[in-house]
Amino acid sequence: MTGPEILPPSLADLEQMAKAAFAALPSELKQPLGDVLIRIEEFPDEETEKDMELESPFDILGLYRGVALPNKSVMDPGLGIDMIYLYRRPILDYWCETGEDLGHVVRHVLIHEIGHHFGFSDDDMERIEADEEFR
Repeated sequence: MTGPEILPPSLADLEQMAKAAFAALPSELKQPLGDVLIRIEEFPDEETEKDMELESPFDILGLYRGVALPNKSVMDPGLGIDMIYLYRRPILDYWCETGEDLGHVVRHVLIHEIGHHFGFSDDDMERIEADEEFR
């Protein structure tokens, strides 16, 4: 007799976690995001792998695609919609390797990519995540 089958979190499960993490962020961080879309994909596409010079598709947990707010201008023609990608399989791999809480991992990657939208440095993003107001 075997135990119940345990399935890894699906794309929809990670999307729910990302939505919950996003909803819990303070409004001063969410409001300026505007029309940023958050997408959950299994892996980065081949173009992203090539552009980022990844050795493996597991080398990236998330990606911000767009123009950071400090670099935007009202004079720029339609630049398209900014997007944040979270990559399910690399996130799950990281989760299994580290044993960290999956919700924390998803929140961390989301905040990191939101930080790129604002033009924040990695140090800025670490301070944001450490701030009790953002927990």
